[in-house]
Amino acid sequence: MKTNNVHTFRTNAKKLKVLLISDLHWDNPHCDRELLRDHLEEAKKGGNDILINGDMFCLMQGKYDGRRSKSEIRPEHNNSRYLDSVVDTAVEWFAPYAHNIKVIGYGNHETSILRHCETDVIERFVTLLNNKTGASVQVGGYGGWVIYTHIRGKSTISKSYKIKYYHGAGGGGPVTKGAINFNRMATMIEGANAIWMGHVHESTEITYTLEGLNLRNNVELRDVLMIRTPAYKEEYNEGKGGWHVERAAPPKPCGGRWLEIHFDRSKSSDWMRAFTYKTN
Repeated sequence: MKTNNVHTFRTNAKKLKVLLISDLHWDNPHCDRELLRDHLEEAKKGGNDILINGDMFCLMQGKYDGRRSKSEIRPEHNNSRYLDSVVDTAVEWFAPYAHNIKVIGYGNHETSILRHCETDVIERFVTLLNNKTGASVQVGGYGGWVIYTHIRGKSTISKSYKIKYYHGAGGGGPVTKGAINFNRMATMIEGANAIWMGHVHESTEITYTLEGLNLRNNVELRDVLMIRTPAYKEEYNEGKGGWHVERAAPPKPCGGRWLEIHFDRSKSSDWMRAFTYKTN
């Protein structure tokens, strides 16, 4: 169900494993498709959900883009139907994983296409993918919420795990690696169990512990996971050259992160435990 960019999924499982990925840049020649396929296959084999937080596509090789380069386009997309061919081939490639993918959000690459070319590639991709496979992939936003609600018995709601996702902004930094953005998000987001961003192609997890009062005015501490997922585009190219190297950008990790949510009474004051770990 999607209401006002809030995507809610119900489960009676005591443990969920969710694949969090962003910045796939799937159509870029530097996308590590073998690594991406391995992670998607693992999710499919385990019956795990997949969430995609923006920049699924790169889309920088159209005549509208001053950054375009003939060496940065795959042969199957080098035609007069550039955007259409990217979407069509992506539908075929992702079709085996459609029933595991729950939400796909926008990144700055997709919103750039919307501004300059007046076409919504995420909406088009999801519509075609659902029509082809009978899946129910939902279109997210540049930011939004994914909520997993745990059901006991047939209908009793025991607890909800709330993920605030936002693709990201700014350029990160070689020292902070985008951690400052977590501080900013913490001042404006209330009620999230996890805050998840991508965009700067880093892989981090930081736990913020917050103090609050419960309904009886007793002090309670609550952990909020701050999650940053990296990319599947490897741009460093052994440091030989190119835009990434020439601006003195460092090597970046590739992959995503697994989020495990445990709906159990591990402690009297903590009904849930969650943590992430790298996909590779």
